[in-house]
Amino acid sequence: MLPALAFIFKYPLPVAIGTTITAVILTATSGAIGHMKMKNVDYSTAKIVAISGAAGAVIGSIIFFYISNQLWLLNLILGFAFLYVSVRMIYEGILKRKVTAKQGNIVPGSSVAKALIGLFVGVITGIAGLGGYMLVPAYIYILGSPVKIAVGTSPASFISMAVVSGAFKLYLGVADITAAICLGLGTIIGAQAGARLTKVVPAWAIKTIFGFVFLAVFILDGIKCL
Repeated sequence: MLPALAFIFKYPLPVAIGTTITAVILTATSGAIGHMKMKNVDYSTAKIVAISGAAGAVIGSIIFFYISNQLWLLNLILGFAFLYVSVRMIYEGILKRKVTAKQGNIVPGSSVAKALIGLFVGVITGIAGLGGYMLVPAYIYILGSPVKIAVGTSPASFISMAVVSGAFKLYLGVADITAAICLGLGTIIGAQAGARLTKVVPAWAIKTIFGFVFLAVFILDGIKCL
């Protein structure tokens, strides 16, 4: 959503960030409800990460307030956030990497580790509105979670961060609420179409394509910083 707003619709970067994270409130809520019905949510982990993440989102939003006029710095932070996502997708796509299947219905790890992950992701969310992309790999690669539990617990953990960050952006007047609602609803509908698309196009191919798209966004952001 954010690249489309910033590069296609030419939204000012702070407004693109604010509109995106406001839209994510809808998508995260929808995703959480769906995974709750499928019993893929570790509520204990979600609670810890949601609380620490909300605190991190407050910190990140305050930082955003002070640097929102420093577009080069926002572009730099956003660029590296996209670099992380692109590297992860390309790595898993080209190498067709598959995480070893793990059994269980909880995200393992200490409460302290989960709280620190939530705090970090919350700060990134408050600044760049993209922290949610980091939760699933953090649950899988750092805490050793079963994939389906990581995917299901992620949106439930992220709602609080999206709400806090979105509320700050709305208060600052850097969110287009109409566009956010349209984006949120469109993404929810598009996710259903995407689920059908994966039956035709291999998941590794989709990851690779989007990985290179995000890499291009990183490069464009880097050019803007020069």
